[in-house]
Amino acid sequence: MHDADLAHERDYVAGLYARLDELRAEKRAQLAQVRRAGAVGTMQNVSERDAFAALYEDRLAQLDAVDDRLVFGRLDLDSGEAQYIGRIGLTTEDLQRLMVDWRAPEAGHFYQATAFDRQGVRRRRHLILQGREVKAIEDDVLDADMLADGDSLQGEGALLAALNSKRTGRMSDIVGTIQSEQDRIIRSSISGALVVQGGPGTGKTAVALHRAAYLLYTHRDRLKTAGVLLVGPSSSFMNYIERVLPSLGETGVVMASLGRLMPGIHAVAEDDADVAAIKGRLDMAEVVANAVANRQRIPAENRILEVDGRKLVLTPRQVRRAREKARATGKPHNEARVSFVKILLRELTEQMTELVVAGNIGNNADRSYLAEDVRSARDVRVALNLCWMPMTPEKLVGELLSKPAILEACTPHLSDAERELLLRPAGSPWTEADVPLLDEAAELLGELDPAAGRGLVQQEQDRARDLANAKQTLVNMEAAGVDALFTAEELAEHNQEREARLTAAERATSDRTWAFGHIVVDEAQELSPMQWRLLVRRCPLKSFTIVGDIAQTSSVAGAKSWQSALAPMFGDRWQLEELTVNYRTPSQIAEAAARMANAAGLVVSAPKAVREGRWSPVIDRVESGALVERLLEVLPEELDALDGGLLAVIADGALLPEATTALRRAYGHRVGTGAGSYEQDIVVISPREAKGLEFDGVVVLEPAAMLNHEHGRVGDLYVAMTRPTQRLRLIASAPVPAGIEE
Repeated sequence: MHDADLAHERDYVAGLYARLDELRAEKRAQLAQVRRAGAVGTMQNVSERDAFAALYEDRLAQLDAVDDRLVFGRLDLDSGEAQYIGRIGLTTEDLQRLMVDWRAPEAGHFYQATAFDRQGVRRRRHLILQGREVKAIEDDVLDADMLADGDSLQGEGALLAALNSKRTGRMSDIVGTIQSEQDRIIRSSISGALVVQGGPGTGKTAVALHRAAYLLYTHRDRLKTAGVLLVGPSSSFMNYIERVLPSLGETGVVMASLGRLMPGIHAVAEDDADVAAIKGRLDMAEVVANAVANRQRIPAENRILEVDGRKLVLTPRQVRRAREKARATGKPHNEARVSFVKILLRELTEQMTELVVAGNIGNNADRSYLAEDVRSARDVRVALNLCWMPMTPEKLVGELLSKPAILEACTPHLSDAERELLLRPAGSPWTEADVPLLDEAAELLGELDPAAGRGLVQQEQDRARDLANAKQTLVNMEAAGVDALFTAEELAEHNQEREARLTAAERATSDRTWAFGHIVVDEAQELSPMQWRLLVRRCPLKSFTIVGDIAQTSSVAGAKSWQSALAPMFGDRWQLEELTVNYRTPSQIAEAAARMANAAGLVVSAPKAVREGRWSPVIDRVESGALVERLLEVLPEELDALDGGLLAVIADGALLPEATTALRRAYGHRVGTGAGSYEQDIVVISPREAKGLEFDGVVVLEPAAMLNHEHGRVGDLYVAMTRPTQRLRLIASAPVPAGIEE
């Protein structure tokens, strides 16, 4: 019976893959036909061609991404129907359903049905695929009457098989093994902010990714144009998860670490925890506002301005009045500057006119040219810029943090010691803690006035380039014997429109003011108040999925509780859900980590581990200075035990580069950073970079150094100890933190 069932499932799955290949071939043919059409015909035809091309390209990307484990489940229902559950929905040419998309409402029974609440399901079957072939099947019989038929199958279990599989350096989806409490959270309402709290190994990140895919499927109309933003803690983390969403049938999510949320800025980590803490406080919004106001200056005394040989007077009273009127518009700094300049130019032109008239009594000649003379005079331009200079966010924040006088003027509430911490050399690299300051500055400054110089010049250059390209296109069409139905100007304008017809994800990536329909934040406990302020600005609807674990907070600017972190931005518009089962970490390791955390005064949730591992944590005690030497001695043992699995060496401070150098000397190209890969099965990483990642085995160097009470980073050791799925070894020269040993 088992062989017959297996053969049946293999035949059915082969049919599903055949249909997938048919759809791919069909879309490739349609895309090729559209591309062959070229940019000819009416503008409407060209627009339609581009729209179809984008549609076919998106569908092809989706079909290509779901090839691995296309189908993973089957439901046998009371009605006698068998429903296959997979990564996308598939139908025959005449719309007979072959497979249900895992996000569809009816697929929810695959994750939610139990023997006590069958929801019309008699049997749930898991299909274990390798490549395109069904290697094994496993049945969960929910209807007791089926047990008498003798056709139920037993096995290790799809969940445990997935948990025991080796890590690859890239996150795998859990779409075939989503558990009931995870599914309930994934399918929660899109409204408001949903906080998913869970200890290590509970699948927080997987839930967040699957929720993003589910929301895009369920709320397609709302999110297709606005998009979804997924924010992670580091570039290593983003590389680790990047393949999951496409495999779930979604390719349109914008993924970014916090250091990439300002277009054009590639921020580095903020090394000084005290500096990060200051920059992360909400009062830094006031500091940036002060810096903007500081650039709207009133001269201490009258200024004499020479225009075409005549002397005009700019008084502090005039500037003050113009500034008040410009501020009253409520526009950002650079846009309000237009009003400020217009007011003063008008008053200076009136002065100029009076002087000219006084010197030419009885002469009624046209004097409209005087306004341009005043506007273009060097003295006038310099004086107005000194009073109200157009600014970029980079220039404003850069000078704020590098010029002591400006910093002191804008931070009356800071101590001298805090200002000293913030000051840095001009031209220093932007850090992740700077990004919210730059975003705040961009919000207050607005766009640069195109008339201020480069903006207008750049626009004219772009326009000239587009027009030249359009003219050449028409020449080529004429040479090919094709009649053009539009002018070069119309074609240039159409090409500009084509550039705007990007996907929501593509446009949002380059537009700081883009308003997303939903934002998913992973490792959210690390965010500072200013970073939360930035994210809420990106989603005015405040529709968020917030994922994290307060116990793992390592940033000094991070959250001490969800209430303190979220109340300033969300008020009471958020709800808390908790994941209670640890799927990743063996019970021996999870319990040791929890004991250590409790002994260090860290309150941690204690999710129940679903399995007991083969190995208990190992502790090596060595002499001071012998940590790396001992690491090299024990590494062969660890690699042999993992049998091809992924091993991480987690270290901090000076130990990190020392261990990296020694391991690369011994193991060469096998040693990498980040999440690892098939080629690099040894990773050297800091506890903060390891956040959110998982490895088959972990070696922690000097665990006591990761209990940094000075900066509140006691969570670093907790993070390091809870990364492994199989083995944990700690090498220590200092006393081992209390609680690790029973």
